[in-house]
Amino acid sequence: MKRDVKAIVKEMTLEEKAGMCSGKDFWHLKGVERLGIPEVMVSDGPHGLRKQAAEADHLGLNESIQAVCFPTACATACSFDRDLLEKMGERIGDECQAEDVSVILGPAVNIKRSPLCGRNFEYFSEDPYLASQMAASHIKGVQSKNVGTSIKHFAANNQEHRRMSCSSEVDERTLREIYLAAFETAVKEGKPDTVMCSYNRINGEFASENHWLLTEVLRDEWGFEGYVMSDWGAVNDRVKGLKAGLELEMPGSGGHTDKEIAEAVKKGELDEAVLDRAVERILNIVFKFADNRQEGKFDKEEDHKLAAKIEAESMVLLKNEDILPLSAQGKKIAFIGKFAEAPRFQGGGSSHIHSFKTTSALEAVKDVVQVTYAQGYDVKEDVVDQAMLDQAVQTAKEADAAVIFAGLPDAFESEGYDRSHMRMPQCQNTLISEIAKVQENVVVVLHNGSPVEMPWADQVKGILEAYLGGQAVGQAEVDVLFGKVNPSGKLAETIPYKLSDNPSYLNFPGDGQTVEYKEGVFVGYRYYDTKEMPVRYPFGYGLSYTTFEYSDLQLSADRIKDTDTLKVTLKVKNTGDRAGKEVVQLYVADKTGSASRPVKELKNFVKVELQPQEEKTVEMELDKRSFAWYNTRIHDWYAASGEYEILAAASSRDIRLKKTVYVESTTELPLHVHMNTTIGELPENPRTKAVIEGMTESLIQHMGGSSDEEEESAASQAISKEMSLKMMENSPLRSMRSFMGMSTEEIQELIVKLQAAADNR
Repeated sequence: MKRDVKAIVKEMTLEEKAGMCSGKDFWHLKGVERLGIPEVMVSDGPHGLRKQAAEADHLGLNESIQAVCFPTACATACSFDRDLLEKMGERIGDECQAEDVSVILGPAVNIKRSPLCGRNFEYFSEDPYLASQMAASHIKGVQSKNVGTSIKHFAANNQEHRRMSCSSEVDERTLREIYLAAFETAVKEGKPDTVMCSYNRINGEFASENHWLLTEVLRDEWGFEGYVMSDWGAVNDRVKGLKAGLELEMPGSGGHTDKEIAEAVKKGELDEAVLDRAVERILNIVFKFADNRQEGKFDKEEDHKLAAKIEAESMVLLKNEDILPLSAQGKKIAFIGKFAEAPRFQGGGSSHIHSFKTTSALEAVKDVVQVTYAQGYDVKEDVVDQAMLDQAVQTAKEADAAVIFAGLPDAFESEGYDRSHMRMPQCQNTLISEIAKVQENVVVVLHNGSPVEMPWADQVKGILEAYLGGQAVGQAEVDVLFGKVNPSGKLAETIPYKLSDNPSYLNFPGDGQTVEYKEGVFVGYRYYDTKEMPVRYPFGYGLSYTTFEYSDLQLSADRIKDTDTLKVTLKVKNTGDRAGKEVVQLYVADKTGSASRPVKELKNFVKVELQPQEEKTVEMELDKRSFAWYNTRIHDWYAASGEYEILAAASSRDIRLKKTVYVESTTELPLHVHMNTTIGELPENPRTKAVIEGMTESLIQHMGGSSDEEEESAASQAISKEMSLKMMENSPLRSMRSFMGMSTEEIQELIVKLQAAADNR
């Protein structure tokens, strides 16, 4: 049935309309029974359902219903698998329908600016393209079940320190290319029902009352049609927020801010049409859910199996010196570490799921082989327990191979605070090093929401990054360790050798009042690769139990306009003896020199499954945005004319194939000619180029260079034509007074002529 929402809003009183703009309580929106407006519930996500039936809170302190904890975003992003994320979203949507939840709060797409951000486990990547693709797929999956999503936290929320008041100081280009880009594609392609604005200020203005962000960008540019809700407690000025485009305040304020809205309308300080529009947007989503209720299936056991599959597809094999997969036949294997028995599989805070069960590696391995076990360390405090350590070392020594389950305890990372360092507990580092002294066959399995330093990396033969892999993580780990599943995950973030290598190191987390994003667009691999800095493991990296060969890179054209779409194809062959999946990454390198840009940027990817010796052709597309950077002169995306390299890669540091395409820009940059316009800027515009070219030889001569290439005088050798050209390019027009004897009036006449040419007058 189609609701006439505008008519319903006209029937509402001012107080009812104001009331619709804030929650009834922590998790419910208000209803209006006389008008058939139902109360609906929202619930925390993003990687499972945290529905609270009794006492409510937003930090995961109070109990929620038993549900299924899927792998967190730090893990699932490493799958590079859009279909897998959509499948997970569908299952979460089913759970929401079964539990009568109208909107699940997620996915979270904030960029991993620093490894220290306490909430990185909830975020996808340091790369905005990958984050946006994973988010769009997640959104499509959930919303295919007529359940809404709330993409968050909009925007530039990249730390927990003083998150409710600190101002993220970001320049326009960086904001557009890195921090908004992750949201943009997800909003345009995924079409989330709601967007959650963040706590922080952006360049001094709270996100919750930022008209440019919530209306001009989100709605006018990106076409968002749902409603914007606040993060829990993010509202600063309710009336200003409403004007800016914040429709729903969560949680409820006990009626205080509703009264502020109603009073503002009565006093003429708020146009009632703004309030009406906000209520319409909220009701459209409320009725979308209420009028499309379906019988949701919440089969916890089946969802648990799916959680194991997703995690197995997402884990990243970082190191393998002929030790994995482990053999279950005739080998004595030791499992060491508390996380083998009680794995850490999710982060703390608002996304903490009350899992109905957990499968540990120690439990899952019973179906494969008998192992010996030693706890090795305690997670309560970072202290070496000598007796525990000795027992673990002896257990490992008596085995043919030792698998150490290690990582970060709950206390090391959570919503609400940032990490102070990138280290694992010293008791665990000591355990790994001591075992490596007596056992040459060591594999370390990591449980962490963000990168850790690995001082023992060269002492062990295998490293498997499980991240925070959901409640079935143990099953997935055993499946990968023993070869039932061939690992296919690739890192969605760079793992540096140490914290101080990170580009945000000197500017994170700021002074509590502001945090400056001085690294600009050089975030993650964009920085490390451009600086040619050694890293522990690069972005996009991940090993397999088989090998892949790339060949026959083909472009649909060698010259395109920026309005065209470029098709890229290549062949991928599984050259090993085991079926596997490869993530083919497509990077673009701008060779035009038109702006300061990273040496390469991820612009597409595809995951392909191949049987032994099977070869497939994969196809990807690149459009204008694949080549463009955000030009603040025109406040739009701009792809300069020139050459771009198309790089087919297995990681950001493993380029397998490359080809060049010439892109012709259809955008002409505006040129304002003045006394300090450099001569070198003028040839960039085709019309001013024609004017200035006729003066080039004369300018060179006045600069002291010779136009006669055969002249071999000492002076010409000292002041070459090339040097003169460079000096000329960098000289402002006003310098013609000194070098050409032109008067100020003559230069002004030239400027008028150049400006007329630039404007095509």
